[in-house]
Amino acid sequence: MSAPLWTEASLQSATNGKIYGTIRPVMGVSIDTRTLNQGDLFIALEGESRDGHEFIRLAFEKGASAALVSDKRASEFADAGALIAVPDVLDGLRHIGNAARARSHARIAAVTGSVGKTGTKEALKTILSKQSETHASVASYNNHFGVPLTLARMAESAHYGVFEIGMNHAGEIEPLTKMVKPHVALITTVEAVHLEFFANVEAIADAKAEIFSGLMPGGVAVINRDNPHYERMRLAAQASPAGRIVSFGSHREADIRLLEISLSPDASDVTVDFFGSRKTYRLGSPGRHLAMNSLGILGVTDALGADLDVVLSSMKDVTPPSGRGARVMLGEGDYQICVLDESYNANPAAVRAALAVLTSTPTRHNGRRIAVLGDMRELGEQSAILHAGLAPDLSTHRVDLLFACGPFMESLWSETPSSMRGAYASDSGALEPLLLEAVRPGDTVMIKGSLGSRMGPLVTALKNHFAKGNR
Repeated sequence: MSAPLWTEASLQSATNGKIYGTIRPVMGVSIDTRTLNQGDLFIALEGESRDGHEFIRLAFEKGASAALVSDKRASEFADAGALIAVPDVLDGLRHIGNAARARSHARIAAVTGSVGKTGTKEALKTILSKQSETHASVASYNNHFGVPLTLARMAESAHYGVFEIGMNHAGEIEPLTKMVKPHVALITTVEAVHLEFFANVEAIADAKAEIFSGLMPGGVAVINRDNPHYERMRLAAQASPAGRIVSFGSHREADIRLLEISLSPDASDVTVDFFGSRKTYRLGSPGRHLAMNSLGILGVTDALGADLDVVLSSMKDVTPPSGRGARVMLGEGDYQICVLDESYNANPAAVRAALAVLTSTPTRHNGRRIAVLGDMRELGEQSAILHAGLAPDLSTHRVDLLFACGPFMESLWSETPSSMRGAYASDSGALEPLLLEAVRPGDTVMIKGSLGSRMGPLVTALKNHFAKGNR
C-alpha cells in the first residue's frame, strides 16, 4: 500500500481549518464524485452551475476519507463523515496546494502557450516517467482551481512535476506560476487566440510571459525562437528570476535548432543541433508542429537534469492524446477510414497545423481528404476575418471536401470553392448525418473545432457508424 498523500495533521496544518470527526489517511484529492476513489479528500468547490456541497453525502457513500467544506455549511454535514471546515473552499484548496509545493523536493516544469501546451505536458510526463516518479496535470487542469488541485495531488516522493498553466485574460498566469514555483518554464508559441479578451497578439505574448515571474531564482526560461514575439518574451524572461534563457526552433541562432525533419503518417524523424551537438530521434507523433514542440521538450528535460539519452529514446513513445491529434482507424483491411481526432480545441494556427497533418496522411482506394471544422471561439472582432482566412490553406493542403458548422465557420464556407464544399450546418448535431452519409472507405477525415463547438461527438458518431460495418 502506498504512503498516504495527506494525514489529518498535515491537512489541518495546511488549511488551519476546523476538523469535525476523525480523518482517515487521504490517498487522493477529488473535486468530482464521478471519478472519486475510495480514500480521497473531496473538495466541495462551488462552480458556475453546481455547488460541490450538493455531493458531499455521495462522496462519503463512495468512500471519501474527508471533505473540505465551507464553515458556513459544516453543520449540515456533521453526520455524513469527517470534515475540514474553512472560510473559503477554493482558498482552502490553494493552501493545500501551497503546502504540497513547500514539502516537495521535485524538479518542476511549467508549460504554457497558445498551441500545444497540453500535448507538450503529456509528452513531458511520458518521457520523464521513464526516468523517475513523475507527477503531472490531469487533462487540461490549468486554471485557478486546476493548478492548486494538481499541486494538492502531488506526492512528496515525486522526483519530477509537470504543470500546465493556461489563461484567457491578462494576469491569470502570474499567481498560478508563483504557486507552482517552477525550475523551468516553457512557452510553446504565441498565436492569435483569446483575441476577444486582448487588444492584440503582443498583449497575448505579455500574458504568456507571466509564467517566468514564478520561476525559482536561477531557473530556466525556454522560448520558441521562431515566434515573431520571441524578443518580447526574452525581455520578460530577463526581467524575471530566470538565470538562463534557452531558445528552440529552426532559427539559426536557436540553442536547440531543427536541422532535418522527415514526416510519416504516424511519426516524425527529427535531427537537431543540441547546443552544438547533432542529435537524431524518432517522435511517435506526426506533424511538423509537434516536432517543433519536441525541441522545447529537449530544452525542458535538459534543464531539469534528465538523462538526455533516455529522453531521446523515449521520444518514440510520445503519441497524440485523444482530441489532440489521435489517429483512429475504422473498418478493416484496405477499406479502412482514418480519423484524425483534433476535436478538443482550435485556433487559426492549430487548424493550419492539423491541415498539414491531414495532407501528409495517405488515403486508400481513391479516398479523399476531408476537413471537418467547427467554430474557433474567443477570437473577438476579428473572428470572421480569421475564419475566412483559412480558405487558402484548404487548397494549399489539398483538401478534397470541407464540412463546416457553426455561425463563425460560415465565413470560411462562403470563401470555399464550390467543388470543395461537402456540407455546412448550424451546429455539429445537424452536421452529423450529412457527414456520415458522405464518408466512404479510403477517406481520411480530420475533425477540429473549439471545445464549445462540440466536435467530439462527430468522432464518436463515425466510430459507432463504421463499427457496424456501414459503407
